[in-house]
Amino acid sequence: MDSERNKDTELSLITDTPEEGFQVAIQLARKGVTSAQPDKEVLFMLREVYAKDPDALIASSHVVAVHFQTVAAANNYWRSDSQSENNR
Repeated sequence: MDSERNKDTELSLITDTPEEGFQVAIQLARKGVTSAQPDKEVLFMLREVYAKDPDALIASSHVVAVHFQTVAAANNYWRSDSQSENNR
């Protein structure tokens, strides 16, 4: 049962489009936050603080960007095989 549930919630870096890849990057960033702070009460309490802090917002955007870079590389930047060959 747990393995079935994990399959439903497992993330894959492989996506069909850049937009789907960006959504995966956001999910990875969110999972990182909830893994680092598993206490939801504390997490929601702190959200109000960092939501108003420009430096924290920039840092969170950076985390998403790094994850998106990883997803894009895993998807060969969504190039088709013929595009990849033309760029060699």
